[in-house]
Amino acid sequence: MIFILSLVITFLAIVIWRIARRKVQENLVTYRSVVTVSVLAAGVFGVLASLQCFTQIPAGHVGVVDFFGVVSDRTLRAGINPVNPLAHVVKYSIQTQEHKETMEVLSREGLTIGLEVSALYRLNPDSAASVYKTVAGGDYETIILIPQFRSICRAVTASFQASALYSTERERLGATIQEELAKTVAPRGVTIENTPIRNVALPTQLTEAIEQKQRADQESQRMEFILTKEKQEADRKRIEAKGIADFQAIVAAGISEQLLRWKGIEATEKLASSTNTKVIIVGAGKDGLPIILDTK
Repeated sequence: MIFILSLVITFLAIVIWRIARRKVQENLVTYRSVVTVSVLAAGVFGVLASLQCFTQIPAGHVGVVDFFGVVSDRTLRAGINPVNPLAHVVKYSIQTQEHKETMEVLSREGLTIGLEVSALYRLNPDSAASVYKTVAGGDYETIILIPQFRSICRAVTASFQASALYSTERERLGATIQEELAKTVAPRGVTIENTPIRNVALPTQLTEAIEQKQRADQESQRMEFILTKEKQEADRKRIEAKGIADFQAIVAAGISEQLLRWKGIEATEKLASSTNTKVIIVGAGKDGLPIILDTK
């Protein structure tokens, strides 16, 4: 519209300029200002009309060219692009965007779970023209992404047990939602980068039951450790006692009457050689050994 208006004004300015120029040549001084104004108007609106032949696409965007209902499959990239001045250019962002959802979903057991999840997505540049032609108003987020995102979150969560989402299965839930959502919206030109789980709110009774079970498991593991330690200590004492018994058996087997008599003779000889020994008491019995006492 601006292009056509600029052309019309430029054309009229040129016509006025030629008429006024002819009057000036006839020495009609009053038309000289008209010549100047018409030249300036023709120049300004001529430049404005020329600028309509180009369009500027911001960084992180693409442009879709719509020429009276005929949409070009070739999208315009970021920068300055030549374009039909009569065409309408629609600009789409291809930057990564985030959509957050907070909803109540059901688990496999039928328990109500509070789920807070995000979807990181972006528009496929090559699909911008298709989105413009097939989605009302080109609002693919409201019409395609959000309804599918909510539906898939509910469907996927219904296949998980609530207790599993308390710990280990949370990452797998996010990965499954991303996979299912990507399969659904990718044919419509939307790329899903990630669907992180921000928070999972379980029912209070279930949370307390899970915590009690975890405490019981920890106590059971502690008792198992204590029993293992006591068993190892009992085994150690049993081995030590067996070693002492074996030692005593070996020693008892090596002691004889002759050995004991010989040891007694050796002890008597040592007592007799002592300078402090004054009294010797002979032991009783057939083989009684003498006992030497100090009289001091």
